Amino acid sequence: MGNNGEPSAMVRRGQLLSDATCAPADISYPNDLGILNQARVGSEEIIDTLYEAVRKKLKKKPKTYRNLARKNYLKVAKKRRPRRKERRRAIRKQLQYLKRNLDYIKQLTEVGASLEVLSYYQYKSLLVIAEVYRQQKQMYEKKTQRIEDRIVSISQPHIRPIVRGKAGTPVEFGAKLLVGCIDKYVFLYRISWDNFNESVDLKEQIEAYKNYTGFYPESVHVDKIYRTRENRAYCQKRGIRMSGPPLGRPPVNVSPSQKKQALKDERIRNGIEGKFGVSKRRFSLNRVMAKLPHTSETAIAITFLVMNLSALLRQVFCLFCGSKLNHSIFGSQLLLKIIFGQIVNNKHLSLLQA
Repeated sequence: MGNNGEPSAMVRRGQLLSDATCAPADISYPNDLGILNQARVGSEEIIDTLYEAVRKKLKKKPKTYRNLARKNYLKVAKKRRPRRKERRRAIRKQLQYLKRNLDYIKQLTEVGASLEVLSYYQYKSLLVIAEVYRQQKQMYEKKTQRIEDRIVSISQPHIRPIVRGKAGTPVEFGAKLLVGCIDKYVFLYRISWDNFNESVDLKEQIEAYKNYTGFYPESVHVDKIYRTRENRAYCQKRGIRMSGPPLGRPPVNVSPSQKKQALKDERIRNGIEGKFGVSKRRFSLNRVMAKLPHTSETAIAITFLVMNLSALLRQVFCLFCGSKLNHSIFGSQLLLKIIFGQIVNNKHLSLLQA
């Protein structure tokens, strides 16, 4: 029961801040021509490995024209702004080189070369290269730049383009994170390598807040994408105030109190944006160096764990300096005497036991 006799489920305290961000992976900015070139180079290494296994059966090694293929790639890649026709011509050539290499790999396996001679990385790369060829060929034939589950890295095929629409970086490549902030502590609710709409998870975040604290938040501070009719109805039913203007046409006359409340809500919501800035600038979340999906997810989760531990340590230090010594001059002098006595005399003082 609450203080006013109402059930604890209806008690509303605190504030919930929610937003989504992207943790970019350590890959170069992808383009179709560069990905095809990487796939071609990988297929040539696989051909070299398979040929060594059947060298006695085949008198002549399959000709891959790797020097000519690289020359054709660099001819366009080194240009600052190649024309569209030049790009398409270069992509078509790389597709032809890659198709020839994949056919050679199939012929080598039919002759007697086993895929077991490949390393784990080479076998995985072979599967990725075949999928890259299928995707790039389909996009080339349909003259489009979009395809489902598009691969942007040969070494990290789990990475997907995350369209954010922000100035400077409209598209990011990495894991998308759904994060909540409660009392300056950051909680990671969801990690996904595919793009998703973060507004559908607001209900689960509010329920997680209730399970964590024992009551619903007094207010939820989110951006425009969260303010759907369904989420508004959910919050209104539970007496939770959602930041932002109401639905419908903006009113002609806005009272000063409403303007003040809206400005205050935006200032509060800036707290989670600040957490994103701290995590990327100070805790290296702006570039995740792990290569595998599960190690990357672990590195991201540990980053937020360290951030919370840092915030907890800061609060403990402030509690020790503020509550223990009551912010008094005598307390400050006493603390200095204790520290100085420990350094000079190297022994415990009786004041510590008092």
